[in-house]
Amino acid sequence: MTLNQTIADVTARIEERSSGMRATYLDRMARAAEEGPRRAHLTCGNQAHAYAAMGQDQDRLATERAPNIGIVSAYNDMLSSHQPFERFPDLIRQAARAQGATAQVAGGVPAMCDGVTQGQVGMELSLFSRDVIALAAGIALSHNTFDAAVYLGVCDKIVPGLIIAAATFGYIPSVFLPAGPMPTGLPNDEKAKVRQMFATGEVGREELMKAEMASYHGPGTCTFYGTANTNQMLMEVMGLHLPGASFVNPNTPLRDALTVAGTERALEITALGNDYRPVSEILDAKAFVNGIVGLMATGGSTNLVLHLPAMARAAGIALEVQDFDDISSVTPLMAKVYPNGLADVNHFHAAGGLQFMIGELLDAGLLHEEVKTVIGDGLRPYTREPELKDDKVTWRDGPTQTHNDKVLRPATDPFQTSGGLKQLKGNLGHGMIKVSAVAPERHVIEARARVFQDQEAVKQAFKAGEFTEDTIVVVRFQGPKSNGMPELHGLTPTLAVLQDRGLKVALVTDGRMSGASGKVPAAIHVSPEAADGGPLARVRDGDILRLDATQGTLENLASDFDGREPVTADLTGNGHGVGRELFAAFRANVGLASNGAAVVV
Repeated sequence: MTLNQTIADVTARIEERSSGMRATYLDRMARAAEEGPRRAHLTCGNQAHAYAAMGQDQDRLATERAPNIGIVSAYNDMLSSHQPFERFPDLIRQAARAQGATAQVAGGVPAMCDGVTQGQVGMELSLFSRDVIALAAGIALSHNTFDAAVYLGVCDKIVPGLIIAAATFGYIPSVFLPAGPMPTGLPNDEKAKVRQMFATGEVGREELMKAEMASYHGPGTCTFYGTANTNQMLMEVMGLHLPGASFVNPNTPLRDALTVAGTERALEITALGNDYRPVSEILDAKAFVNGIVGLMATGGSTNLVLHLPAMARAAGIALEVQDFDDISSVTPLMAKVYPNGLADVNHFHAAGGLQFMIGELLDAGLLHEEVKTVIGDGLRPYTREPELKDDKVTWRDGPTQTHNDKVLRPATDPFQTSGGLKQLKGNLGHGMIKVSAVAPERHVIEARARVFQDQEAVKQAFKAGEFTEDTIVVVRFQGPKSNGMPELHGLTPTLAVLQDRGLKVALVTDGRMSGASGKVPAAIHVSPEAADGGPLARVRDGDILRLDATQGTLENLASDFDGREPVTADLTGNGHGVGRELFAAFRANVGLASNGAAVVV
């Protein structure tokens, strides 16, 4: 199938824009690769330190020319998504030994949960944790004893941070090994209903807690299609997972077999073998375009509009918000997974999942087929799905028809003809909106502004009965320089209640919303942020604002708006408590949200 012209044009534009930095990056990776196996450059003393605790693997590490895998893990036993990784190092080591090779846990990276910190002060460290993860993974790999790396991470900032590190060490082949989603619990729409009932006082905390625990009930990723599961889709569409690995449940024979197979593949693609596949060659412009197509086709998380530019920059590639908008305009929305529908990721996987979706998008000319992946050349093998035979993974042809068209549809008969994200520009700044779950009649909102400086103030105004007319709620001084750009997902039940009462409401903010947010129109990541003198700092209560997701505009209609002086806020309270003291340098040096709100790239 001929490649869609818009996809081709956007890819060419990215390649041209990135040509200088990409060439410099690839040259740096090539020179590092020419140095040969990493351990060859270590002294005997260096190596003795590295192998001292390796027991039965000591002699092999010291005397044999066999690959050594570095494991970088986000394991902890507090968070459901990462708890399954406790068993992975043993599986990886055993698989490596069976192939005459070795594996070492190179280091751990932090993995914080937005679900735990949602609405709490700790959320102000969430986005910055991505850069800390990249730094921590860089330290793990700095020992320079590894011929390949496997990365164990799932959730919101973890995978982007690991990708930044993997790209920085791009001469090392890399395989990402996921843990998978927890089995289906309380349906997400029922959980959301209880949250709204709690917001209005119809149920108490006991009923709310019961619903939450029934939804988040075991090891694995949360089952809604938020940032964590969007990350897993990206890793597969971008060729860093094994085919079909993303949504297999944890602690199952197939999941364990995929972990073993991923280890074996990591050993096969080192520079010591005949199929050297450095991750620097996989993470090219085509791979990132494919990732954006997958994001749009599945109605994925808005957080990836922040993460993908930062991930790409680490590989010498410059992405802009316009690229997302243009790709969205030609990518059909093929999936309806909560919050965009009632299904969860287990239902999506059962309906045909990524294998069906990738096949459809390839046939429609919407994905680059000629790409490098960890398993070979070309994306077509990712239309195949894994199965167990004699405790080993084999792959069979994936589904060519959806098994549930209420969850997953062909590219020729999608839920809507364009993707789930839209760029917004105007005199209020530059932002974006997720429209895949927003009813069409709510794509244009024109109403008076109510201005707040934190989400708690919005909730208090709601409880006081102050929202009685159509309103655009502006929550400013929530950008990365202000306070780390926390998610404002705690506003979702409140705004949803107002919408259900018949009001037209929308949110405009320089902060973030969760990947689980959906049906309320939200202009987010507005840049420049208010703390940087951005236009949101000039909005006043009562201004008429217009959010138009159809035309892609975000405007303040007041005639004197451009001439106003921006207000300033007292942000001294954002600098201490729950570790915020440690991140002052991050707040001072972070880049624009439109460029990924990054510190280290």
